[in-house]
Amino acid sequence: MSESEIPSLISLCIDAIKTDLLRGDDLLPIIHELPSDLLHLLVSRLPPFALHKLQRAMPFDDREDEFSDECLGNSRKRGRSARSGNFNKAWRNLFKSRWPELGSRIEPPDWQQIYWETHLQNCLDEVAELASLPSFDGCLGEIKISDSLLELIGCEGDMATSTCEYSKLYHHCLHFGYFVQCLRLQNVFCDEEICHLLRNSKLQSLELRWIRSKEHITGLCKLLNQNSESLTSLEFIHCTLSSASITAICSSLSPKSLQAHEIKHFSINTTKFLETNQSSVPIELVSFLSSGRSLYSLKLSDNHLGQKFVEVVFSTLLNASSGLSILDLSENNISGWLSELYRRSRNNPPTPLGVGKSLQSLRVLNLRGNNLNKDDADDLRYALVHMPNLEVLDMSDNPIEDVGIRSLIPFFMEASEKCTPFVDLMLENCELSCHGVTQLIKTLSSLSRPLKSLSVADNDLGSQVAAALGELLCTSIQVLNVGGIGLGSSGFRVLQEELTKELKLVEINISKNRGGVETANFLSKLMSKAPELVTVNAAYNLMPVESLTTICFAIKNAKGLRHLDLSGNPWDYKPVYASMLADIQSIERLVLILPSLTPDAPYDADP
Repeated sequence: MSESEIPSLISLCIDAIKTDLLRGDDLLPIIHELPSDLLHLLVSRLPPFALHKLQRAMPFDDREDEFSDECLGNSRKRGRSARSGNFNKAWRNLFKSRWPELGSRIEPPDWQQIYWETHLQNCLDEVAELASLPSFDGCLGEIKISDSLLELIGCEGDMATSTCEYSKLYHHCLHFGYFVQCLRLQNVFCDEEICHLLRNSKLQSLELRWIRSKEHITGLCKLLNQNSESLTSLEFIHCTLSSASITAICSSLSPKSLQAHEIKHFSINTTKFLETNQSSVPIELVSFLSSGRSLYSLKLSDNHLGQKFVEVVFSTLLNASSGLSILDLSENNISGWLSELYRRSRNNPPTPLGVGKSLQSLRVLNLRGNNLNKDDADDLRYALVHMPNLEVLDMSDNPIEDVGIRSLIPFFMEASEKCTPFVDLMLENCELSCHGVTQLIKTLSSLSRPLKSLSVADNDLGSQVAAALGELLCTSIQVLNVGGIGLGSSGFRVLQEELTKELKLVEINISKNRGGVETANFLSKLMSKAPELVTVNAAYNLMPVESLTTICFAIKNAKGLRHLDLSGNPWDYKPVYASMLADIQSIERLVLILPSLTPDAPYDADP
């Protein structure tokens, strides 16, 4: 053993304390009196289970930083305040070490809470796999947690009897359940036992998957009732629900102490409703939507809902008193859903059946993939009058055609004149033509408050739309998606000519346009004219490898560029480009996606 490998006396002591903490509590009173520097060193080296035991046993004011500025003159209290920060820092390091990708995306105020919440979720996911086997017949809480998960918290299965109890799910729920606020549960957990396992939890968010039987609903409703005063978010995915199930769920969500529920986010996604007659909506769901004073987002997506069902839901929301901000009705077949709400005559504009309080607070409306046609777009124009605060409208994947978009143009003009916050419009794959989109873009370009984001991707527009697009780019638009519209080489040449001023553009998608070398020339000019440009998708444009010279030069001058996608272009790499590629790949700020070394499958850009 070399000198560098010889452990110090302090390291040996810390290892001994670590082992003792994992096996028992004898040293805890002594550890409390350690000097702050030694305690800090110990805290930074303990595994999760030992750190949890130590922090739990510390005097309350060492665990919680509850001292005001006036108290900081007391050195004892200042030391305690520092200790609180040391514990949180230790939990942050443990979390990021175990879940590095997730840790890079979050910054919670309490790292210990999120650590044990995520750990318990891992345990539940592991147990769900075993409990889903046809051969399983027993209690969920008695299922043993794998040694690999136990080792991650420093609680190996072969340790002394004082920690062996942690080998079962029950004890993980018992000791760490009170940290849990957000959970994802599969159907195997929706029975009466789950209420006992999570009796210490105050759930705020619950995601439920594969709920299909009456037994699942019975167990779930008891869990909902148990957490009705804390629960604010509820999501169902891949479930099968009957009217009776919906009734039971909605009835379980209202706390006994309150007349109205406190749910803020309610979602039913990719779920089958058992009743074939979708014209009737359970009265409890109507009541739930009407009494949701706190309801912020409602998602009923990809559930095969019929026109009548959505009509009742929308009519209910139209007169509700909630501050609903997000409404997602995407991926349902609801053509004609507004026809009964707005009575039309040949000579008079549609008249709403009721005025009510309307959707005054709505900011986001997602109607993607609903088989809406030009008549639906015409009806929608009058419904939008009830949404004065709308910011985002997604009409993608609906065959509204040019006639439909012309019906909506007056709304965009009125929104601009009234200085409403409308800024984001998505019209992907709407069977639009160059003529209709050109008319739309010219209108948008002339508004006193232009859009910030527009997508007309996957419409067969051709190169003739390029001049209008260039005009739009010279407004204050920040995000533009024109992928797969058939610009071709000539379209990119026209776009280059239209870029005559500095742009506000932040993100652009020009993929699947078969622009060849003119794509690279356009990118070069775009990057010189858009200093705030961050993200570019130029994939599948038939750019030859010779374009790399132009692109590399443009990248070096684009100081703000962070993400560039060049995948799917037929590049046959040659040694002459090796140093050039290495040069741009060494730029730390830039995420660069290059074509693969093996040829991609042929891409058909036709819509």
